Amino acid sequence: MMGLWVRAVIRHRLIIIAVWIAISAAGAFASTNIDQRLTTSLEVPGSQSAQADEILTTQFDENIQGTFTVLYKFKTSTPAEIQGYKFSISKAAEGITGAKVVQQRAMGGILIASITTPYSLLDAAAQTEGLRAAIEEAGLPGALVTGPPAINHDVTPILANDLHRGQFVAIAVALLLLILMLGFSISVIIPIIFAAASISLAIALVYLLAHKMLMVLYIPNIVELIGLGLAIDYSLLLLHRYRRELRKNSDGNVNDAILTTMATAGRTVLISGTIVCIALATLLLVPVPFVRSLGTAGFIVPMTSMLAAITLAPALLSLLGKHAVSTIGFPGIIGRKDVLSGSWAKIARFVTTKPKSVFIGSLITLAIMASSIFWLAITPSSLMAIPANLESSQALSLITNRAGPGVITPHELVIDLGEDGQADLPTVNTARMKLAKTLTRNSEIFIVATDNKAPFIDADGRYLRIFVVGQHGLGLPESNDLVKTLRAIDLEAAGFTPESTAYLGGASAQGVDLIRVILQTIPWIIVLALLLTYILLTRALRSLILPIKAIILDLISIAVAFAALVAVFRFGFASSILQTYRLDQIEVWALIFLSAVLFGLSMDYELFLVSRMREARDKGATNNEAIVEGFAHTGGVVSAAAIIFVAAMSGFVMGHFAGLQQIGIGLGVGVLIDATIIRGLLLPSAMVLLGRWNWWIPVWTARLLKTKASPLD
Repeated sequence: MMGLWVRAVIRHRLIIIAVWIAISAAGAFASTNIDQRLTTSLEVPGSQSAQADEILTTQFDENIQGTFTVLYKFKTSTPAEIQGYKFSISKAAEGITGAKVVQQRAMGGILIASITTPYSLLDAAAQTEGLRAAIEEAGLPGALVTGPPAINHDVTPILANDLHRGQFVAIAVALLLLILMLGFSISVIIPIIFAAASISLAIALVYLLAHKMLMVLYIPNIVELIGLGLAIDYSLLLLHRYRRELRKNSDGNVNDAILTTMATAGRTVLISGTIVCIALATLLLVPVPFVRSLGTAGFIVPMTSMLAAITLAPALLSLLGKHAVSTIGFPGIIGRKDVLSGSWAKIARFVTTKPKSVFIGSLITLAIMASSIFWLAITPSSLMAIPANLESSQALSLITNRAGPGVITPHELVIDLGEDGQADLPTVNTARMKLAKTLTRNSEIFIVATDNKAPFIDADGRYLRIFVVGQHGLGLPESNDLVKTLRAIDLEAAGFTPESTAYLGGASAQGVDLIRVILQTIPWIIVLALLLTYILLTRALRSLILPIKAIILDLISIAVAFAALVAVFRFGFASSILQTYRLDQIEVWALIFLSAVLFGLSMDYELFLVSRMREARDKGATNNEAIVEGFAHTGGVVSAAAIIFVAAMSGFVMGHFAGLQQIGIGLGVGVLIDATIIRGLLLPSAMVLLGRWNWWIPVWTARLLKTKASPLD
């Protein structure tokens, strides 16, 4: 089947290349317009926090994602002067059609005003500069505007600049490394062309999907930098095998070399890409739009890379022929002819002579590296981990320093009284005040704000809300405990009727719901991903044991990556050198996305190596001979691919956002350790110790999978 496909591609190579040029043009258009479609939300559909937000939107006419917060710092002012400040803010808000001031409160020398708009996050963000100018014209110079729309407006260009800088560094480093690996050859440019084409298609698809579903702000950075590393990995493997096949073929027949390359390395790329797709597609099962958008984008990246691998790659190789891999002078590190005398073959032979020592030593080293994982703590979002020079960030810092971190993420207790007009009843007012007094006795609560008029009572008098400001910020254990306390409130004990129902909204409640849903669903998703991966690997490697070993090694890679995040972000190891944030907690979305990507990438390297060993084994090599031959031919490609991928991840680390920094550090460390200690030492030593068990597949399993049996005898 692969042979027929590749022959068709070779025959129509010019048409295929033309199609990819058109796709690249479409991708360029999408990349310049995609920011207008990206948003962000940690909402958990069906949760109590989502129900509270729905009530606030429909009954209190508040649009949380479209609400600005204005902070104005004053020194000593009379009540009349403060009232004048409030009037100025209200006047400035009139410049936004449909906007209204829902709350203004002076606290600690700061006037805090909330301005809600009827717009979506993106449309409201477009009003940011106009609002800032109107406030200054109203006589409040120095006032700071923040809130979801302002933050979105401020961080979008920063993300774009981070992406461009990351692209430049990643491509520059990748080119240097490709020259080092492939030598002075046209082949150096092919991986970059391959990456540009597959990324363009991925961006175009994400742009189209963003019209129908939520796509988060980080998507372009994730698609382009991870897509760059993945595409170069795949194209490098294909080029390396193509060069080998041309050398083996005495008459240098290009088409034969391409056919063999695609039947071997091409097949490996398809299996590897499918596993990466499976790992990332599992995120679609998490019932959170934010996570699903990451899973969707992540799924698209390997899909487009695989499509480029089976269409663009053979078309380019056919068009360029032998010139694609011809070198001038320096042939590249992985271009040597006698690979069995190379460094990777020597490492493999050393491992085969001392497998127990290498195995135990590797495990001890990895255990030490992974030990800091026991201090891992998670948070829904690092709210303060955005560039400090932005106005929206300065506003958050101002209110946090003056009134504490809980002020920027207040809890909103919404009470449904069951019928219209109930909020004005004396009994309800008494119950409301009693509840407020009870809450103030909690040492974790800083401020309780309530009243019997708007914005605390809705227009129909059915709903009332109480603002509760805690002592601690989003995601901290104390804040999470307060969420549990507020949700356990006994309304009847406070004097409310049995028909009354309480809902807790706000960022902290939303964060608790997010983590709860993720922790509930992720274990089942992991089991499903491992099962599908095991089945696919069993078919690809024709073994019942090798897939288990591969999965265990992948999990070790993930553990080391998680531990690296704790070491860098919590304990500050190399943090000053890498210029990363110092945070006690890691963003939960970054962890699950990191684990999915790293699982797929680690399996890539496993398949690159073991597939070549499988080939040698099928030709009659012993277990140890197959290990040496697999490493001799593919070890250099794996190490080169890993180094280039780590270079691509540096684009995340150099950025200004904690979540992306965490992905960059986690993937960089995870891939580097996986391609060296795990695949270079632990994998071959384990395979030597397993011996014939590596290749065991009984007759009944072979029949089920329609493959060849490999009994132990």
